[in-house]
Amino acid sequence: MKIAVYPGSFDPITNGHLDILKRASQIFDKIYITVLENSAKVSSALFTVSERVEMIKLAAHGLDNVEVCSFSGLLVNFAEEVGARYIVKGIRAVSDFDYEFQMAVTNRDLSDKVETLLLPAGKKYMFLSSSIVKEVGRLGGELSEFVPEQIIDTVKEKLKGA
Repeated sequence: MKIAVYPGSFDPITNGHLDILKRASQIFDKIYITVLENSAKVSSALFTVSERVEMIKLAAHGLDNVEVCSFSGLLVNFAEEVGARYIVKGIRAVSDFDYEFQMAVTNRDLSDKVETLLLPAGKKYMFLSSSIVKEVGRLGGELSEFVPEQIIDTVKEKLKGA
């Protein structure tokens, strides 16, 4: 069984993230999409970890081989705990590649049992990020092109209070 982990902060999940998830779900038998409990990003996060997990569950509804969860600690340790041999990361641009390449090499040093696969973003999502979603939303812009329909109201409500 081919099992993968798709980690991220997903604050919030975007259509670009969902595109990577859908494509990866066609490659792997099971995917754990997991929200990183990152202490460095907690103060700047718009949504709590549990809110992000719930939004991902709504967005991933119907993808039967996808399980949504959260974790803290080393990603390779989490991957090994759930029996995953692969880490899936989406990349948008050269800057993403540089960072993700460094992380892939580091993870390979930490565990030779886990491989990282970099999936390029679809052309439509090359410049989409959670930060852009939050900025557009804060300024009252339309979010339907940026986040899954199931979470638009949740994102708008949270941005009102931010």
